[in-house]
Amino acid sequence: MTIITTNAETYISVDVESAGPNPSQYSLLAIGASSVYFPDLNFYIELKPVNLLFRPEAQESCGFSLEKLSVEGVDPADAMQRFETWLHEVLPAGQSPVFVGFNAPFDWMFVNDYFHRFLGHNPFGHAAIDIKSYYMGMAKVPWAETTMQFLGRRYLNQPALIHHALRDALDQGEIFRKLLLEASGQPDGPRYDSL
Repeated sequence: MTIITTNAETYISVDVESAGPNPSQYSLLAIGASSVYFPDLNFYIELKPVNLLFRPEAQESCGFSLEKLSVEGVDPADAMQRFETWLHEVLPAGQSPVFVGFNAPFDWMFVNDYFHRFLGHNPFGHAAIDIKSYYMGMAKVPWAETTMQFLGRRYLNQPALIHHALRDALDQGEIFRKLLLEASGQPDGPRYDSL
């Protein structure tokens, strides 16, 4: 596979699991991340909740127990410091990280909030790419056709993510890698006319 890279940036696929829909009320429970081009360089951590608020659909989705994470999870400040340390370890010299997410607005708001709340800064700065938006523009399809039902079948041979932060980060990183190859005309990526 041909690796597409620039001199200034490294794409990092990030996925989170949370106790609800926003970081002002609900806890970030797990972070998974991987280098888009080197998926063996990855990171996973489960966090102590900041409170015991939990939406039933979030519990159903990720299956975490707040009580168990309250005992076994990593303190949020320590977790975010470990995440930042990992980022610095995997970034080539002189490069900056670019956050890549599948429905990035959701994952980004938790990661950005926790970095600022617990470390006072976000090592990603304001650099984030949403895979769904990227695909929408590249394929010239409506937003309704950017779901995992469409992209998962096309690029992963599976229709859904499993809601484990690291596995999902790896899967969405693979999707983004294939999209970049396809957009650049690389032969390794699928073609729209091959559907």
